[in-house]
Amino acid sequence: MKKLIAPMVLVAAAVGAAPAHAYSDYAKTKYPIVFAHGLFGFSNIGPIEYWYGIPNELRENGATVFVTAQAPAQSNDSRGEQLLAQVKEIRAITGSDKVNLIGHSQGGMTIRYVAGVAPELVASVTSVSTPHKGTPVADVVQGIASVVGPFGADVIAGAVNAITWMIDALGDGSGSAQNSLGAMRDLTSGGALAFNQRFPGGIPATACGAGPAEANGVRYYSWGGAKHLTSVLDPSDWWMKSASLLILGQPNDGVVPKCSNHLGMVIRDDYMMNHFDSVNHLLGIVSPIETNPKTVYLQQANRLKLAGF
Repeated sequence: MKKLIAPMVLVAAAVGAAPAHAYSDYAKTKYPIVFAHGLFGFSNIGPIEYWYGIPNELRENGATVFVTAQAPAQSNDSRGEQLLAQVKEIRAITGSDKVNLIGHSQGGMTIRYVAGVAPELVASVTSVSTPHKGTPVADVVQGIASVVGPFGADVIAGAVNAITWMIDALGDGSGSAQNSLGAMRDLTSGGALAFNQRFPGGIPATACGAGPAEANGVRYYSWGGAKHLTSVLDPSDWWMKSASLLILGQPNDGVVPKCSNHLGMVIRDDYMMNHFDSVNHLLGIVSPIETNPKTVYLQQANRLKLAGF
């Protein structure tokens, strides 16, 4: 499994994405599975994968998997255009007409962008813990930016952009421009509403319902969690608990309200998982009494396979 950033990695990506030693065909989908990370994300930094152990689990069960890389902090449109170019590369590598897209957090909006502008390239969209109707966390950050004024906001954004530039340098090395203010603006309730008006596929008509399962020939799925503290061994759980204090009165995963993660067919919205658990972090330390995240992705791949995707 390789990350996709530029055309020079096409051959290497083709070799790494193939299921070289599949133990079963349980996850052998018709179309390649393509992952898109979220805000502050990466494909891998050294041995640490963003999708910790998940792509390999799918590959061992027959799937062809590509892990893409977008700017760690950018607007939905910019990240979407980056992913669109990568999807076209993947089609050239595999000869496949379409792909199955899976996105976590802001990555769920990234994949919706691609499905919206090029539905002919996409068989399915699966969003994981994505704030399709925004998150109060981003609303609070936007409020702080308004209070400190343009100069203060630029100073804060510059510091955050420096951090995300470092994430990119240590991980994917794409050299992409960073725009933390643009990213955060798109994750506010107002930013999400504007995005949904442009790309309505799969969006529920009600506050906490399911959305249309199909739009423009693309199948839509979603799932998410609604817990904060899921393992006493995971220090990141306390970050999630702290962030959840900004989301009062709504079940949430520490970042995303439960109802906001709904898109298309809602597989489940209340896993005992926080925002990091849904990509099997920190380092695979998750709730011992909930379905393992790797199993959830494996089941989704099988669901796509049975649907003919």
